[in-house]
Formats: sequence, C-alpha cells, structure tokens
Amino acid sequence: MIDPFTSTFDAMDRLVGQLASGARATAASASGGMPLDLFRAGDHYVLTVDLPGVDPGTIDVSVEDRTLTIRAERSPRTDPDVQWLARERPSGTYARQLTVGRGLALDKISASYEDGVLSLTIPVAEEARPRRIEVAHRAGGGAATQITAEAEPLASEG
Repeated sequence: MIDPFTSTFDAMDRLVGQLASGARATAASASGGMPLDLFRAGDHYVLTVDLPGVDPGTIDVSVEDRTLTIRAERSPRTDPDVQWLARERPSGTYARQLTVGRGLALDKISASYEDGVLSLTIPVAEEARPRRIEVAHRAGGGAATQITAEAEPLASEG
C-alpha cells in the first residue's frame, strides 16, 4: 500500500515552525520543538508528538483538506520574585503541519495527551483496506464453486 503520509517535512513545516514558535523554539530543533514518530499498526496509523510542558487546554488538532495541523502552547514562567540564572527551555506556540494522502478516515481521528505526549490514531478508510473478492467458477457445466482470492484496492493517482 502506498504510504498516505508524505515523507517531506520540508520547507513548509520549517516555515510554520518558525512563524508560530519564534526564534528560540526553532533554534531548539529543526522540527520546531515538536519531534514526532509515525507508524502503522494494522488498519490504522499512530502519530506520537512530544509536547512536554504544554498546557493540555492549548492543544489543537485540525484537518483541512489533506493538511493535518497540530498546535500547542507552552507558557513561560512569570514569577516576579524569580531571578533567572539560565533560561533555555523555549516557550510560545508550537505548530506542525503534515500533508496526508488519500485513503485515511480523517473524520475518525482520535487524540489523547498523556505524560507530555500527544497521540493521534488515524484509521485507514474502509475503501482503502485490503479485502477479499469471491470469484464464481463452473467446472464442466456442473455446479458453481467459489474461489476466494485476496485483493488490494488500486491506489489512485492523486
């Protein structure tokens, strides 16, 4: 099956990270402070994103057309009686965009946030799943018998 996620976390991803995260967060990592893992497990994909220290109420996951966007905010500590000796942990708004291909049930994405990790489960669309096709066969004018074969749906050009 063709991978429905593009493998290019390219200039668009970096640009969105720079615009949304600010210079400090962008310098922290090329992914704008949101490293991720993506794998397929059976009939769904799992996307995990490291978001330590973000306020869970600021996490926003949205899909528009074929673009999956993840946003979150880490607020800076603002205690008036604190004298900073080192301040390297970036704060601000983080954003990451991924272009997804066809064949995913984008209306059935589920999300959870636990221990600083956002997990998205993205099911493969029913029409894109492998399925069995039964073929009828008549042997010498006799009764029809069923032949079962595995078939994968054809990938459409997108």
